[in-house]
Amino acid sequence: MRKASISRKTNETNINVKIDLDGSGNYKIDTGIGFFDHMLCLMSKHGFIDMEVSAKGDLYVDSHHTIEDIGIVIGKCIERALGDKAQIKRYGTTFLPMDEVLCMVSMDISGRPYLVFDANFSAEKVGQMDTEMVEEFFRAVAFNAGITLHIKVLYGNNSHHMIEAIFKAFGRTLREAVTCDEKIKGIMSTKGIL
Repeated sequence: MRKASISRKTNETNINVKIDLDGSGNYKIDTGIGFFDHMLCLMSKHGFIDMEVSAKGDLYVDSHHTIEDIGIVIGKCIERALGDKAQIKRYGTTFLPMDEVLCMVSMDISGRPYLVFDANFSAEKVGQMDTEMVEEFFRAVAFNAGITLHIKVLYGNNSHHMIEAIFKAFGRTLREAVTCDEKIKGIMSTKGIL
């Protein structure tokens, strides 16, 4: 049962996340940021990850603390749910089209957190979400889950489409990387640990 539930409360946010890596893409999301809710729903659905996220944040300031802290907790949940990472494929890559956009997400669940993010959004906001927070969210996820993560929008114009493609592709890539393969004996590493 690759599940995790983590709560994190600070002076800025109160975050509760539950995930099931072996789910069917069911979700219940309430962050107070409509567009971000939509993106997390897509990530869950396209990754076949059951996910519940509830957040209360200082949105009167801006969306930064809420989105980054949700990324931290989701990352910690992924790391906890994977346990010793036995038999996981470890790697995943997805090229995903969204109308005029093509994006690529590639990851290695290596235990060595890193983010390469290459996307230029034309809009400063989509709904109430600052587009610069997309990178911050995925940095928080990668560094707390121990994932080497590369995200690149190859081309496209519409910021909504770009961000949607990224979240869908991340979900699909995570699904691929966490899939267990019976041919893998123990950990997919010559070191014997990830």
